[in-house]
Amino acid sequence: MEISLAYEEKGQGTPFVMLHGNGEDRRYFKYQLAYFSRHYRVVLLETRGHGASPRGRAPFTIDQFARDLKDFLDEKGFEKIILLGFSDGGNIALTFGAKYPGYLSRLIVNGANLSPWGVRAKDQAPYVADFAFQSLLAPFSKKAAEKRELLDLVVRQPHIDPASLGAISVPTLVVAGKEDMIRESETRRIAAAIPGSILRILPGDHFLARRRWKEFNALLDDFLEGRLE
Repeated sequence: MEISLAYEEKGQGTPFVMLHGNGEDRRYFKYQLAYFSRHYRVVLLETRGHGASPRGRAPFTIDQFARDLKDFLDEKGFEKIILLGFSDGGNIALTFGAKYPGYLSRLIVNGANLSPWGVRAKDQAPYVADFAFQSLLAPFSKKAAEKRELLDLVVRQPHIDPASLGAISVPTLVVAGKEDMIRESETRRIAAAIPGSILRILPGDHFLARRRWKEFNALLDDFLEGRLE
């Protein structure tokens, strides 16, 4: 394994791994850690180059992050995990589920997208402009080069083939906010591509787990306890 990813864990039982979004860290799930660790072994994993996780030398891509997750699970000896991915973490979760479905017992995908076109134009435009600006500065500034790399994850990634999601056979919840930066049509496309998945559109924006955590946690509870249809 090239690098060791930073993480925080709490609780016992089935591993419940949570993946944050672009430019974030484990603290995004502060309202989920204590809540779900009552019944699960919650693991807040920090993506390569995020939080306390080192950047390493491997490509800074969603595909690489999915391989990093597999390496982490193998290192920990985790099997049949519950996986929750938010935003870029959701893109990692989809990629991981398509490539390594045998590791999953349940999957929760929040605010994910299959391609850059899945982001609403008005939300994507500022990222595109900043990416162009940082690209100009990157040859002369390490800070700009690092920011450009993060923006690349939004502007030019991911590239997930909906057909690949047919490999996911575990119970899956696809959730997004009514005012999400992800197009609702994209969220519905993801749900339609995963056999038997459950789709929920909640009131709120992209950051449901942080800004509407009570409703979000209750929905996840219902899903994990088999109360959703």
